Amino acid sequence: IQSAASKSIRPFRSSEEYLEAMKEDLAEWFNTLYDLDIQVDTFLESLETGCHLCRHANNVNRTALDFQERHPEAAARMRVPQNEVVFQAKNVVPGSFIARDNVSNFIQWCRQDLGIQDVLMFETNDLVLKKNEKNFVLCLLEVARRGSKFGMLAPMLIQMEEEIEEEMRDQMAEGALGTRRESRDPRAGAYPGRARPITLCDLKNLDELVREILGCCSCPSQFPMVKVSEGKYKVGDSNTLIFVRVLRSHVMVRVGGGWDTLEHYLDKHDPCRCAAL
Repeated sequence: IQSAASKSIRPFRSSEEYLEAMKEDLAEWFNTLYDLDIQVDTFLESLETGCHLCRHANNVNRTALDFQERHPEAAARMRVPQNEVVFQAKNVVPGSFIARDNVSNFIQWCRQDLGIQDVLMFETNDLVLKKNEKNFVLCLLEVARRGSKFGMLAPMLIQMEEEIEEEMRDQMAEGALGTRRESRDPRAGAYPGRARPITLCDLKNLDELVREILGCCSCPSQFPMVKVSEGKYKVGDSNTLIFVRVLRSHVMVRVGGGWDTLEHYLDKHDPCRCAAL
């Protein structure tokens, strides 16, 4: 693990780093699923014809229908996409009418079949003209999140979300029963038939990385961040509970329904860093 603390605290780098982390994760995920060679620096360019997106949509459909056949009771409580996404795959020129049509068909599938909310959606020009990289990335993560529920391989960020959600469910159950449940497969029960993850995050060096990032502030009264357990911290004067994970060279914080880098999170919440920016 490369130390995220070795990077200087700069507004641009910090505020954009979470997008870079997400693109890295999605690129590796696409490459693993479809034997591609998508690079982070050309992530949008690699997907702007819409071919890989539509191909993935149809793969989600097939996986969802298979899940429905094997687990009808679970599927009855879920939104199961079924409509095939028609697209042109050969000799598609980026920015062309065909490319735009492919992307538009993928967007329509996201809205109508998956029911992805508008706040996470993107428009054709957001990808083709690179107008809104953030929403495109967030939409792909949501597509991956939905596919994961049917048993598809998930990006690391989604795997870590599931790991955290399982931990929270276990804590609630422990509180209700007054006893600790036996450890079990984190994917057993909630979503039958889920694909095994690539690998889950190793927390061994996490606290050391967190301390290094906090150490970038030399104030006499340092922003409080107290370790509660592995990957779990209380921060600030309000003792807000946050979950922290390592994603390659990034230290990530689970924020609401999404993710941020720890550096960017501190830039927004540490009064010292806010003043410096």
